Amino acid sequence: MSAPTSGAPNMEVKVVSQEMALLSNILAAYTFIADQPERTALVFLGGVCVGLFFTLCAIVFQIHCRADCHYDNMADWDDTSDLSSRRRRRFERALLHATMFTSAEELDRAQRLEERERILREIWMNGQPDISTVTQSLNRYY
Repeated sequence: MSAPTSGAPNMEVKVVSQEMALLSNILAAYTFIADQPERTALVFLGGVCVGLFFTLCAIVFQIHCRADCHYDNMADWDDTSDLSSRRRRRFERALLHATMFTSAEELDRAQRLEERERILREIWMNGQPDISTVTQSLNRYY
């Protein structure tokens, strides 16, 4: 018994068997699709719908991040973590940099709307319980 001196025949068998396995898998997939076209179409459309859903989520996330996380480089930055105050500052910067009002009536309407929003924010903030008193009352029970 002599041992093979090179590994080429062994390598060739592996390549051929991988090609045959690939061909066998392709034929099995074709047979499945030919036998069950409705099921295949349903799976395909389900995949398309899931892909569209993820794409929609990615677009909404991108728009949300662009709206909340984008700041001008020239704008002054302070460390306020309140989201409403950041939005208010962004709105005020937009009012300063853009000529969005063409008439005095529109400017007056926008100022009244801004004042109304400020009043509503104050009412909402005054109606919220103080966090320290809530935690103190919880500490009594635990």
